[in-house]
Amino acid sequence: MRHHNSVFHDLLKRVPWSAFDRLVEEHGADKHVRRLSTRTQLIALLYGQLAGAVSLREIAGGLESHAARLYHLGARPASRSTLADANAKRSSAVFAGLFAELVARAGRGLRRAAGEATYLIDATGVRLSGAGSDWARFSHQACGAKVHIVYDALAERPIYAAVTPANVNDITAAKVMPIEAGATYVFDLGYYDFGWWARMDKAGCRIVTRFKSHTPLAVTREQPLNSNGTILSDRIGLLPARQAKNRKNPFGDPVREISVRTQTGKVLRLLTNDLDAPADEIADLYKRRWAIELFFRWVKQTLKIRHFLGNSENAVRIQIAAALIAYLLLRMAQADQTNVQSPLAFARLVRANLMHRRRTDSLTKPPPSPSNDTGQMTLSGLGF
Repeated sequence: MRHHNSVFHDLLKRVPWSAFDRLVEEHGADKHVRRLSTRTQLIALLYGQLAGAVSLREIAGGLESHAARLYHLGARPASRSTLADANAKRSSAVFAGLFAELVARAGRGLRRAAGEATYLIDATGVRLSGAGSDWARFSHQACGAKVHIVYDALAERPIYAAVTPANVNDITAAKVMPIEAGATYVFDLGYYDFGWWARMDKAGCRIVTRFKSHTPLAVTREQPLNSNGTILSDRIGLLPARQAKNRKNPFGDPVREISVRTQTGKVLRLLTNDLDAPADEIADLYKRRWAIELFFRWVKQTLKIRHFLGNSENAVRIQIAAALIAYLLLRMAQADQTNVQSPLAFARLVRANLMHRRRTDSLTKPPPSPSNDTGQMTLSGLGF
C-alpha cells in the first residue's frame, strides 16, 4: 500500500526544523531533559491549536491515541503533567524565535518595491485567572495580558508579536517594535506619541493615524477637495509645541489633517505625514485597520488564545507563540493549494482531517483508496 502522510505531518513539513534545532541549542532548551524534548513539546502544542484541544489532558489523550503516527514526526506521546512543567519552565524564546524565523521565510516570496509595505499596529487583550497569573494582575479583580501585533496588510499575516501584562500602555510596547524604513504604518489612538511619530518620520516612514479631539492644528495651508463628499477638509499645519505640559514636542515638521465622514455619519480627523498623496488614499489606508481586527477575531475564534493551558508568564508566552506559528503554517499551506479560498474554511478542513492520511492540497477531494497491489480480490473484481 502506498504510504500517505497525515495532514498534520504535511503541515509540519513547513517548519524550518534546522533553525528550530539551532534555537533549542542556543537556549539550552533540551539540556538535562530526559522525558520531553522541545520538539515534542512544540508538536504537542501545535496539535492542540490545530485540533481545537482546550486542555493539556485533551492534548495528551489525543497524542496517545495517535501514537503510531507520531513516530514519523520525531515525537512521542507526553503526559499532562510533563507538558505543564515544560510550558512553565522551558524558555519561551525558542518558540518566539521560531515564529520570527517562519515570518522571515514566509515573506521571502513577497516581491514589492520599497515603500509599498503597509503595516497595521494594534493590540488585543486576553483574560487570565487562577494560580500563576499574578504577573498579569493589575487590580484585585482584573488580570490579563496583551498581545501586541504588527500585521502585514499585503501578506495578511503578523510579522511581529510581543506579550505584556494588560496594564502596559500600547505605545510603551510600540517603542521597542522594529521599524522598517520607508514603510507605511497605520495605527489608532493608543499610539499617540509625538516623539515616536518623529522617530518614524525620520526613518522615512509614512504614518496614518487619528488626531485626538483636543489636539489643535496650526493650519498653514488648505488643500483643494475632491467631489465625492466623504472628505470634508484637507489641511496642512503644525502640531502643538508640547504634547503635555512638561514634554516638548520633537515633531516639528508639517503634518496633514484630513477630516472624513464615515458611512455611519461619524467624522474622523486623520493625521498623516504624507503631504502629497490623494486624500482618498489616506482615508483608504486608515480603513485597512479593519484587517487586523479581523485577524484578532479569527485567531480567537479558530485557535486557542482565549483559554490558557497555564497561567504563568512563560506558559502564556509559549501558547501565544504556538498559536501564531499554527496560523502561519495554515496560511502557508493554504497558499500552496487553490481549491479552498476561505482561510476559515481551510482551517476547518484541516481540523476535521488533521490526523487522516491526506495532503493539505487535496482536502476537498475524496480520500485515497487503498491500493490492491497485494493481489487481494475486490468486490468489483467479482462483479459486485
